[in-house]
Amino acid sequence: MKPKVSAEIIENWLKGWSLSRELPFAVKYKSGLKVEVGYEKQKERYVFPDLNLDFFQLADSIEEAWIYLKVCAAADQLTGKIPERWKLQPQGYMMTCFHPMNFPKLNLPKGYRVEYSQKGFVFEVKIIAENGEQAAIGYVVLTDDLAVYDRIVTGKNHQRKGLASFVLKELEKIALSRGFFNNFLVATEVGKLLYENLGWKVYSLYTSIVIEK
Repeated sequence: MKPKVSAEIIENWLKGWSLSRELPFAVKYKSGLKVEVGYEKQKERYVFPDLNLDFFQLADSIEEAWIYLKVCAAADQLTGKIPERWKLQPQGYMMTCFHPMNFPKLNLPKGYRVEYSQKGFVFEVKIIAENGEQAAIGYVVLTDDLAVYDRIVTGKNHQRKGLASFVLKELEKIALSRGFFNNFLVATEVGKLLYENLGWKVYSLYTSIVIEK
């Protein structure tokens, strides 16, 4: 039987996620956690380590748009069990890598440069193209015993050049240099393939629902 998702790991990840985005830390909500996000299309998020009565009762009680409910479970486990007003989001994946990543030999392509910045526990790596355009960006937050990776993004005009892998490698160097070896992130279906090639493993399926206007 697969071990239960650790509530402590989820709490530590959410702490890193909040620091990365300069948001308040999560607070306890029954068996889950709640973050006051404050975005136009994400007012709040509730995160549950497992699918339980707390999750379903909350889904039944909320009618307001742009409040996300998130749970460490497969999307098909929610089918037919939540009110129709909720929209199921694409399957997400919580992923871990508790060893150095398996990078191929990586060189920054000609015409690009790297910029580094730090704000507290949050480290940013940005790749800038020759024309000054932001080509790729990513963050790592070092909190408790986790290196939390967030918002690894490559611009449309700069994809398939290995820039996301280069950003990850630079972020990992920062984490390792400060003694952080336990890596954690949430990936999309497309991102999952990249991370698996670098040695990451799926820790848990991660499903989101939201009421859209």
